[in-house]
Amino acid sequence: MRSLFRQASRTTDVGKAAEDAACRFLESRGCALIEHNYRCRMGEIDLVMRQDETLVFVEVRYRRYANYGSGAESVDARKQGRLIRTAQHYLSVRRIYGNCPVRFDVVSVCPAQRGGFGIDWIPGAFETR
Repeated sequence: MRSLFRQASRTTDVGKAAEDAACRFLESRGCALIEHNYRCRMGEIDLVMRQDETLVFVEVRYRRYANYGSGAESVDARKQGRLIRTAQHYLSVRRIYGNCPVRFDVVSVCPAQRGGFGIDWIPGAFETR
């Protein structure tokens, strides 16, 4: 039982480190962090950022191995729908962002060969239907 807890803890630590690396990467590209891990009953958005006048909802996907595809490929239609509904909830609660343009980005994170992370940013990865 302890080994399961340790594994879950390590997985959570790696996920948090990947999200932090993605956040730093996006900040270096001109995005400003508004909120980290916005949660509601519809789901969770890893990062809510602003780039110029655009509100950016970011899904961060970590993949240790590329055997099953990239992190970006794992954001299927079901996940997109959940992110869109969560973003709609966010906008209804945070009324100050109601009139600004919105974008959904995906950041795929994987281990780099020399340590740290490799990052692939896909701005506008999907749109609302």
